[in-house]
Amino acid sequence: MTDQSQAPTPAKPIDVKALAKKFRISLEEAQAILDEYGDYKKAAEKAARRVAA
Repeated sequence: MTDQSQAPTPAKPIDVKALAKKFRISLEEAQAILDEYGDYKKAAEKAARRVAA
């Protein structure tokens, strides 16, 4: 018998507008990053930091 309360919650999808606003990049750049990295938030934010610099 498994305990459902210990199941990991699925990650929320990263919003293009939120990523663009957080790192002050264009929506097109943010969309390209999310197309490449998907919902891997850590990798997507790292890529956004590189673009913003």
